[in-house]
Amino acid sequence: MNNLSQNKPVSIRPFIGSKTFERSRNFYNDLGFNETVLDTGLSLFRWGELGFYLQNAYVKEWVDNTMLFIEVENVQEVWDTLISMELNIKYPEVRLVPIRIESWGQECFLHDPSGILWHFGEFS
Repeated sequence: MNNLSQNKPVSIRPFIGSKTFERSRNFYNDLGFNETVLDTGLSLFRWGELGFYLQNAYVKEWVDNTMLFIEVENVQEVWDTLISMELNIKYPEVRLVPIRIESWGQECFLHDPSGILWHFGEFS
């Protein structure tokens, strides 16, 4: 029987929306992602082997319910970097939530200019 487990995945790249496309593009560039413009309303943002597509599309219910989790080696270092960048000064709508200790490890949170929730987590 054939199924997907017989194939080796290379990457997963979710599509996320943006309330204001140019503002979101600037935000992700400031955050340190590398952008590849694919079309006037679509860019690929990469951090190492990880990536996502940012679209010039906004559906409030969709964006308000979008969450992405990035596993990191050291959540404290990520948190310190996020704080030092002072993103909430340039982007007042951006929110940072400090590190929380969970039963599985720890994580901190970043809400982008559109409200997309990013989890940066480290497993114990």
